[in-house]
Amino acid sequence: MTTALDRAPAATVPRIVSVGTAVPPEHYSQEELLDLFGITDRRVRSVFLLGSIRQRSLVLPPAAPDGTRLRESQGDLLDKHKAWAVSMGADALQLCLKRIGADLSEVAYLCCVTSTGFLTPGLSALLIRELGMDWHTARADIVGMGCNAGLNALAVVGNWAAANPGRLAVMVCSEACSAAYTMDATMRTAVVNSLFGDGAAAVAVVADPVNDGRRPAEGAEDEEAEEEGPGRRLEGPRILRTASVTIVDAIDAMRYDWDRDQGRFSFFLDPQVPYLVGAHVEGVVDRLLAGTSLRRDDVAHWLVHSGGKKVIDAVAVNLGLTRHDLRHTITVLRDFGNVSSGSFLFSYDRLLREGVVRDGDYGVLMTMGPGSTIESALIQW
Repeated sequence: MTTALDRAPAATVPRIVSVGTAVPPEHYSQEELLDLFGITDRRVRSVFLLGSIRQRSLVLPPAAPDGTRLRESQGDLLDKHKAWAVSMGADALQLCLKRIGADLSEVAYLCCVTSTGFLTPGLSALLIRELGMDWHTARADIVGMGCNAGLNALAVVGNWAAANPGRLAVMVCSEACSAAYTMDATMRTAVVNSLFGDGAAAVAVVADPVNDGRRPAEGAEDEEAEEEGPGRRLEGPRILRTASVTIVDAIDAMRYDWDRDQGRFSFFLDPQVPYLVGAHVEGVVDRLLAGTSLRRDDVAHWLVHSGGKKVIDAVAVNLGLTRHDLRHTITVLRDFGNVSSGSFLFSYDRLLREGVVRDGDYGVLMTMGPGSTIESALIQW
């Protein structure tokens, strides 16, 4: 099928060439977490057990001699976030590069995303030190944007790559969500504590001058396959365009603020969030596809943020998608919970490992989070 995108003039287009993910080593089922924290309230238990999450990877507070979990101060939580954001981010970044045979020295631009703790200097500087990266690596940090931030950062990284053809840019989303937990008996914290997991994801992005929009000129593959360093050609989907909406009337529906009673930061999710997402998701996708000659049925792969069972259901109903369309979103939620900004990349990783993508396929990436914001991107293999 020929679309308006295929007829566009040749240009330098960024493409996603690799992905890597990482989580802490300890995994807990929802039942285990309820038992570890001695939660007996039937309402709270139902929130944990009815959310379609089987297990999550978490860094829990240390255990007291009697087996109960110690209370962490805000300082402890900030220390946890710093340590695990760096550790998981480093693991995801190194795996991402390993999959394309790239070295840390080839990374020319590093953009880091985290919203589960405050860091100055930012995560990008900490990773450059931790991994011994080139001190001249350009960098940026995106903070405070929550679960939608991965796509905001991907747009930034893609723009940098397009302006610097052949040079390797990397985005890292690293979220120690357990460093944002407040342990009490309220339903506000029960929703958050039942949903989020710790995890990190990284993607590598490179832009190269395209000929037919996807493939190098005839006879060029062998020559480029022999090249080493960031100038070699790497395969992956092109990032074609993005679209977003910020619903300012619902700016407080998802927020991270100071809980004066607890003496720490606490995350809040309004129960209306799934309906809010459902009411606006169709308009975002229509805007994303406008002028491309594409319809929703032409999109082969939907990689949506694993925001929670009700959020996934709202997206499916309003876009007319099946459970098969959202299978990776659903299973990432089941196996990891909501890992915030990197969730959609966990789904992307599973799609690649499934081995069903064909040349020419279109995909939609979608995230949603505080603002309230829905972000989307159109990609093509």
